[in-house]
Amino acid sequence: MEKLLKELQHADLHSQTRRHFLQSAGFGLGALGLGSLLGSCGNSNAETSATAEAMGAKIPQFAPKAKRVIYIHMAGAPSQLELFDYKPELEKYHGKDCPAEFLEGKKFAFIQGVPKMLGPQGKFNQYGQSGAWMSDYIPYLQTVADEITFIKAMHTDQFNHAPAQLLLHTGSARLGRPSLGAWSVYGLGSENQNLPGFIVLASGGRQPDAGKSVYGSGFLPSVYQGVQCRTGGDPVLYVTDPNGMNRNMRKQTIEAINEINKQTYDDVKDPEILTRISQYEMAFRMQMSVPEVMDVSKEPQFILDMYGVKPGEGTFAMNCLLARKLVENDVRFVQLFDWGWDGHGTTAGDNVEGGLRNKCRLSDKPVAALIQDLKMRGLLDETLIIWGAEFGRTPMQENRNGVVMPYMGRDHHLDAFTMWMAGGGVKKGYTHGETDELGYYGVKGRVHVHDLQATILHLMGFDHEKFTYPFQGRNFRLTDTEGKVVKNIIA
Repeated sequence: MEKLLKELQHADLHSQTRRHFLQSAGFGLGALGLGSLLGSCGNSNAETSATAEAMGAKIPQFAPKAKRVIYIHMAGAPSQLELFDYKPELEKYHGKDCPAEFLEGKKFAFIQGVPKMLGPQGKFNQYGQSGAWMSDYIPYLQTVADEITFIKAMHTDQFNHAPAQLLLHTGSARLGRPSLGAWSVYGLGSENQNLPGFIVLASGGRQPDAGKSVYGSGFLPSVYQGVQCRTGGDPVLYVTDPNGMNRNMRKQTIEAINEINKQTYDDVKDPEILTRISQYEMAFRMQMSVPEVMDVSKEPQFILDMYGVKPGEGTFAMNCLLARKLVENDVRFVQLFDWGWDGHGTTAGDNVEGGLRNKCRLSDKPVAALIQDLKMRGLLDETLIIWGAEFGRTPMQENRNGVVMPYMGRDHHLDAFTMWMAGGGVKKGYTHGETDELGYYGVKGRVHVHDLQATILHLMGFDHEKFTYPFQGRNFRLTDTEGKVVKNIIA
């Protein structure tokens, strides 16, 4: 250890940046995957007590109803009018010119001129004792209708994907704010010292449009940032030992580098250095804990069948099963992103009939299974599941420059969309809010994005107006200067 430390110090470290040093140290640590772990959360030893205190389990402002969160974001925004918000009157308007009052003073992402109205493409019926309206696009979710609270009159301020996703997850359409997951771990800490408190799983072939900022830490210490795990290969890049390095050598290397980091911290007192120390230590512990948690090979066959999972496939279904395993292992906040839910009607795969049906075919069964599985294990009551997207879709068929799209599609819509929650302190079998007869505007129980954020924080034991962080001379909060708790949906 001492010999290794001397050799590292001899390399004229003070003339290099820390990043350059880690890339050129020759021990594989530049490729350790800490690029993906930067901002990951972990508990350090006594020498880094500041970080340990930051990540230790904390007591919220009041008794929480939800101890953990699984947030499922369908990036691109599925049409609520094909899934949950049944509008029989809209069927009568199908193919007719859009009413003038829907167009006056309004801006859309693509629609120009006077579009045609588009009737619902799904076949709707009522399900469960609650009589929730749901379409034939989601037959599995119909079976758990009585576990769900639907929020039917959601609205937002943004009609483009990236800013709308940022607003939903960080409270601001601009870059730089902490995500909901980061706020949650900042407030509640972590209950598992060997796993990050905030883990991200992405499917659909790409990141959400707003990129990694939707699960970033913003101006909070980077220790609270989400850590993305993969469902194929190493769960975190380079978490396994490089060829020729055993676990004991890895431990000695990390100890040597962290000793240098501690000396640097003593000189400059930059708290992010403590975060970096914690990240190395967390990476070492994750070598054992993450592969075990991410391994589904020991799951009973009936569980794999219930989710529709085949081991080795990096699918949305796999991510739903992993979300259950992660919260079962006390991960505080699990974020699932699934890309590809846009439905403009430009192609056969980008529409509200074939395209949306196919996405539902891949996601409906595992989402319903997640609710059933958590309930079966006694975890649903303390785990809040959130499902939704950044905005909704218009009751009008999309056109561009006055030309109707070749397939049936809908434009982005900020005035009305549906989200739902289950478990974690929300009412079962309840529908909150209502849109007008054509599904254009919320007429009852409207819920803004900031209201949703305030409600989620409330369920986790925080008053959103008092849950703040000092930055650049003032206290910031997730909901900025707005937001009211939607008390009607709380059990």
